[in-house]
Amino acid sequence: MNTIEAKVKEIQSVENLNIVKFDFHKTTLIMMSLELNKDVKIESKIKLSTKSTHIGIAKSFNGDISYSNQLKAKIINIDSGKLLSSVTVKVYDSLLESIITKESCQKMNLQVGETITVFIEANELSILEILND
Repeated sequence: MNTIEAKVKEIQSVENLNIVKFDFHKTTLIMMSLELNKDVKIESKIKLSTKSTHIGIAKSFNGDISYSNQLKAKIINIDSGKLLSSVTVKVYDSLLESIITKESCQKMNLQVGETITVFIEANELSILEILND
């Protein structure tokens, strides 16, 4: 499980749908949720989570895409098996793991030390923990 610590900066709600914006090192992350804990408020410190299989990777990305969360990251490790590759990246002070097919990893010719873009859909982020005292 990947985790990111961020601070809530905006909450938009219509009926049961919530769009929550977070500040992550002056980068905005967006989460879409049908349920929101009543203790989540503006300025709350939050630990967000997402699964490794929900993090996409692009190399030399330039263009528009519907993924709300796009972060520049540096590849620090690649571990390839027979079918899948685990790509560990560093984004600011957070380590994230993306599980992609070995074929995709080879096609993109991913290398340790490269800067890439990671993508996380807004509906794939969730609040794991509220960190406020």
